[in-house]
Amino acid sequence: MKTTPKQNILVVDDAPTAIDILARNLVSRGYCVFTASNVVDAVKILESAPIDLVITDYKMPRISGLDLVRHIRANFSETEVIMITGYATVKGAVQAVKTGADEYLPKPFTDDELFSAVDRALNKQELRRVVKNGKPRGMPEAHGIVGKSKPVRKLLAEIEKASKSPATVLVLGESGTGKELVARAIHYSSKRASAPFVPVNCGAIPEKLLESELFGHVKGAFTGANESRAGFFQTADGGTILLDEINEMSPAMQVKLLRVLQDKQVGMVGARKTQKIDIRIIASSNKDLRMLVHNNLFREDLFFRLNVITITAPPLRERPEDIGVLITHFAGKFAEELGKSAPVFSDDVLQTLTGYTWPGNVRELENLIQRLIIMTDGKKIESPDLPSVMRFSVMPDFVPFRSLAEEETAYVRRVLASVGGNKSKAAEILRIDRKTLRDKLKPENDKMKVK
Repeated sequence: MKTTPKQNILVVDDAPTAIDILARNLVSRGYCVFTASNVVDAVKILESAPIDLVITDYKMPRISGLDLVRHIRANFSETEVIMITGYATVKGAVQAVKTGADEYLPKPFTDDELFSAVDRALNKQELRRVVKNGKPRGMPEAHGIVGKSKPVRKLLAEIEKASKSPATVLVLGESGTGKELVARAIHYSSKRASAPFVPVNCGAIPEKLLESELFGHVKGAFTGANESRAGFFQTADGGTILLDEINEMSPAMQVKLLRVLQDKQVGMVGARKTQKIDIRIIASSNKDLRMLVHNNLFREDLFFRLNVITITAPPLRERPEDIGVLITHFAGKFAEELGKSAPVFSDDVLQTLTGYTWPGNVRELENLIQRLIIMTDGKKIESPDLPSVMRFSVMPDFVPFRSLAEEETAYVRRVLASVGGNKSKAAEILRIDRKTLRDKLKPENDKMKVK
């Protein structure tokens, strides 16, 4: 996550060495860091400076980290909290989360684990602010492409460069990433903006009809051709045609398209002559065309013709900071269509949506928000309103239909792994004896090597 000067982090720990290490690591990532050795000093800092995130130790003299979390939740609702402790237990973790901590980080932890927790907490904060206040200041937006993340900024820069050139463009990306939006943005930012933009889904048109649909046909060319009709290429003359999911095109059609790219001429089905066209071709695919070429499923010469400028639409899981913006965008859009007020999304819902992997990308998020707007009567979207598969999928180490005993065993194994397999240390952290530890690990003893 990109850091800015307003991202202030307060580190609270009674151990000077711990404060020094945490502060040094966080400063190296561009954060502004405040430090306090006790809760009283921490509260003074919170009252004097805008703090985005507090990282506090669990166990401190006189006033504990839990007391600090309660104070923050009561008085500084926008501030995120990460609880760290060397005495990690299930009970402690549950208590910390119930009190209001956003993250619970057991010692020892790596730098990557720390930075990941910080990123999650600050992303959650940004998400809440965006959903509450709408589009953040300075957010790039063009032709329906909504977002402020680094991948989106890179995408918009590539679109701008491509729009200044007449060259053929290949747009790659998973299903639902907005490949057609990218193609539209290129067209409407180019000199051809006043001419037609014609999208064609190559996979949706039957193979026998595709040639006629693309290139047109003359009267009597085939049974049912009662009149001459122009194809998509003629319709797009002077403008841009998008050949969406070009990977679905048959080898025979690939040959015909290659000829169009080479000659800049189109022959209608049944016609003796070809006609010259002025057209820009943008192709898109949700498959790896290079791999298809390697497997002899796509013509190499056509691939090189198409692959002049390549732009990849990033998947949603690589741009989680855009989720809040997209939620606001879609909620406003669908609420307006239904004549309703846009609902509020609870923190639990926002956290779930941020942690979800979105296999269907932006299209899946859009469909979800539309369904929630239609089906939810209340003014607030809560976790039970979400699909169960979505709620469960973001749970750490979640395995559907795993028993409580199995969940306990999985947690014990994680604790054991964190101390290098040392059974005595793990038993101490879990506050159980070694025999109980061995009993809890019996189903997995043959798979684990412990000291």
